[in-house]
Amino acid sequence: MHNKKHPKFISWFLNRPKTTGFFTFLLLSYIASFIVSQQYRLIKEDEQREMNNILHVVHQNIEQSLKNCYTTTLTLALTINDKGVPENFDYVGKKLMESNSSISAVQLVPNGVIKYIYPMEGNEPAMNLDLLTSPHLKKEALKSVETQKMYFAGPLKLKQGGMGIVGRFPVFRNNKFWGFSAVVIKLETFLKSSGIKNTEDSKYYFQFSKYIAEEQKEIFYLPNKTDFSKNYNIATTIQDSDWKLHLISKHQNYLYSQILIPAIIGFILAALFGVLIYTLLKIPKELQSLVNTQATKLLNSEIKFEAIFDQAAVGIAYIDSFSGNFIEINKQYCDLLGYSHHEMKEKNFQSVTHPDDLEEDLMNLEKLRKGEIRSYSLEKRYLTKSGTIIWINLTVSPLWKINEKVTSHIAIVEDISLKKEAEELIKKTETRFKSLFDDSPLPLREEDFSEIKKYLQDLNLIDENIEIVSNYFYSNPDVVTKCNSLVKLINVNNACLKLYKVKTKEELINTKSNLLDFRSTDDFIKHLIAITQGKKQFIIDSRIKNAEGEYRDVNLRWNVIRGYKKTFERIIVSTEDITQRRATEKIIFDTKQRVESLINTIDGIVWECDVESFSFSFISKKVESILGYTPEEWLANHTFWADHIYADDKEWVQNYCKFQTDANLNHDFEYRMVAKNGTVVWLRDIVNIVFENGKAVSLRGIMIDITKTKEAEEDLNNSFNLVTEQNKRLLNFSYIVSHNLRSHTSNIASIMSLIESSESEEERDQMIQLLKSVSNSLNETMLHLNEVINIRTNIGLVSEPLNLQQYIDTVQNVLNEQIISKEVSISTIMPKDVIINYNPAYLESILYNIISNSIRYCHPERKPTIVIKWSIENDMKVLQISDNGVGIDLVRNADKIFGMYKTFTNNVDSKGIGLFITKNQIDAMGGNITVESEPNIGTTFKIYIQ
Repeated sequence: MHNKKHPKFISWFLNRPKTTGFFTFLLLSYIASFIVSQQYRLIKEDEQREMNNILHVVHQNIEQSLKNCYTTTLTLALTINDKGVPENFDYVGKKLMESNSSISAVQLVPNGVIKYIYPMEGNEPAMNLDLLTSPHLKKEALKSVETQKMYFAGPLKLKQGGMGIVGRFPVFRNNKFWGFSAVVIKLETFLKSSGIKNTEDSKYYFQFSKYIAEEQKEIFYLPNKTDFSKNYNIATTIQDSDWKLHLISKHQNYLYSQILIPAIIGFILAALFGVLIYTLLKIPKELQSLVNTQATKLLNSEIKFEAIFDQAAVGIAYIDSFSGNFIEINKQYCDLLGYSHHEMKEKNFQSVTHPDDLEEDLMNLEKLRKGEIRSYSLEKRYLTKSGTIIWINLTVSPLWKINEKVTSHIAIVEDISLKKEAEELIKKTETRFKSLFDDSPLPLREEDFSEIKKYLQDLNLIDENIEIVSNYFYSNPDVVTKCNSLVKLINVNNACLKLYKVKTKEELINTKSNLLDFRSTDDFIKHLIAITQGKKQFIIDSRIKNAEGEYRDVNLRWNVIRGYKKTFERIIVSTEDITQRRATEKIIFDTKQRVESLINTIDGIVWECDVESFSFSFISKKVESILGYTPEEWLANHTFWADHIYADDKEWVQNYCKFQTDANLNHDFEYRMVAKNGTVVWLRDIVNIVFENGKAVSLRGIMIDITKTKEAEEDLNNSFNLVTEQNKRLLNFSYIVSHNLRSHTSNIASIMSLIESSESEEERDQMIQLLKSVSNSLNETMLHLNEVINIRTNIGLVSEPLNLQQYIDTVQNVLNEQIISKEVSISTIMPKDVIINYNPAYLESILYNIISNSIRYCHPERKPTIVIKWSIENDMKVLQISDNGVGIDLVRNADKIFGMYKTFTNNVDSKGIGLFITKNQIDAMGGNITVESEPNIGTTFKIYIQ
């Protein structure tokens, strides 16, 4: 059908209803597809972002848990002393367990054999397990030794039951492998602390796996082990282990379900519009009758289209191709440039395009208008309302044509500013890296070890036992030479050329191949061994020979660049020249050895400490032989010196040191310290103040053991005091002897004179009786003197353990008649089992004399009371005997109480010999006796017993 009312172009479509309907369907389908694809991309990006966030949080939790384990194993390793024996293992292990709740046990594994476990309860089956001989444990145990850092083995079935993870930290003493410091984590505890359990009810789930190279398969450890390859998933690896953590969507292809309905609706609408156009053009007669209905449908469809247009996630603009004016713009487009919809309608695309990008855009648009191209895309810059520049990706497609020329077009823009920033950052990083590489003061090379690895694989040496590989290389030097020739030098920096004394990379290649000697060959074998064991980094102190034949000591290390860890195609090798440092270190080491040797030969403890805090920074090894403490024990505690000063000396020593130090005065003083075995050691401390720029910065000194000198002085003083006391007693005793004997001899001489002059037998008999009385008195005096002499001359007194209560009871039985007759009350305040080392005869005599005196000199107006009490005073045992008798006037008689024949009462039976003998007996046993008394109140004797 031909319609003359319409232009030829429109008439062509009106006359072909099927073609027009089909084109309508295709156009609307394209728009619907584009909108749906953008929606799918946004949903997918949100999904990826959410999963990455969840996986990142769990990964961080695991990393933090493993780092805490690293701190635990390092602290546990520090308990190993210089002899390789752990100290306070159980105590430290308990504290570490309390500080890290995720750990179920800690271990120390000397030489690969588990010897120390905390807690032991429940972990007994793991005791004495040899990790280095067990086929299931050896390989993972050796990994931590090879890398010299912590490695987490497992998950594995524990000897003590259950599944767990074992983190092993290799411990080296004097660069020699000592064993492992290890922690054991239950798998259930590990998963719980990581947060994996928190996602069980969400739309994702975790899977925890490990690739077993020997079995060429991946092992999964969480319950859901179904194939999730068709589900969307992401994964990450965990440092210091061979584990892999997967986050998997529970629903397969569930994203498609979210866009399926919009896609179906879009295609249905496109089909409806196509059918509608076809119907309208096919049945023009029915158009009028259906115009109202179709107008309503068209309005609804337009509303839906506008909703899709406005809510699209990308900027869409309907633009006049000739003027560049914006006919229609969606919200995203306006937001992108910061203008309102009204402001955008007053602009054209030329005004918001960056001037440097406008020419290319207009050129492409001209080609589009002429039909030379169907559409075009380009990246260009827009100028926003705020004046900032943003990068966008522009896609332009024609919309309407008049006479085969494009009059308007659709522009779709996507903000790619972040992408451009990232690209720019990458370029800057590459430039910076190249600059750092070329201008680095450290000699650097970039090499390719891939051919070496392939060659070693052909020789079946990859992952082979280290000892086997080592023996092979040493037995086949031609293989080593071959491997050296396979090293490809990719790039070198200026410092590297300078080190080898060459000018170009090619000259360096020729130089290196000719400079292999015995030592460098041996070091190169260690490189090859590291490659066979899969190490990604390697460090060694080696030696090189430059082009001038000069040998240089170097610290050589290489690292595999990320992304080439399987092939070893890119290796960064640094070669730091340490020749001068080695020479300096040797000088320092030799000097230190000489100084330490000199210090250790000094018969005293050489030390250095801070002038303010008295915290020691150095203590010589002599401290171990004098005080028993190791230098390490001393230096580990900042207040060690103050804490170990003898209690009686601590306050005055610290005050004296502070006073002298504040006055900037050197000092020399003596004090006591407590040794490790509990003994008290006398030290003479000679202290010098060290000044820097006129200010005191530290103290240095030497502590000299003067214990033997002090003991000798003390013995000399004791001997002197003893001799002085003995001289006093001897003088007193000689006075007593001369006085008493002279009295008796005078009496005898007078009586004899009277006998000679007597005139009768009766008078003579009276004188003879008087002579007998004087003779008996002389005999009694001689007996007393003899007893005192026996006490003083009895050096070898026998002491034995005696029950004090039994001897008190014995004395009471002897004095029983007097106790009953005078109604004496005796109370004993002391344990029944008090044992003392004493001479039995002396103990009974002492108790008898004092208790009998208390009864003899009781007060006439009250009943006698005697209290016997046992106590400890200043580490001395004290027996106290108190009474309520007549007492003694100590003001008048203090110096006569223990004198011979000294009496203080008018009692006829008082002879003044009992207390004298008692005092001598107590002194002979190395003790002492004191008295406290008041007249008419009572008397208290205190007997001090060693």
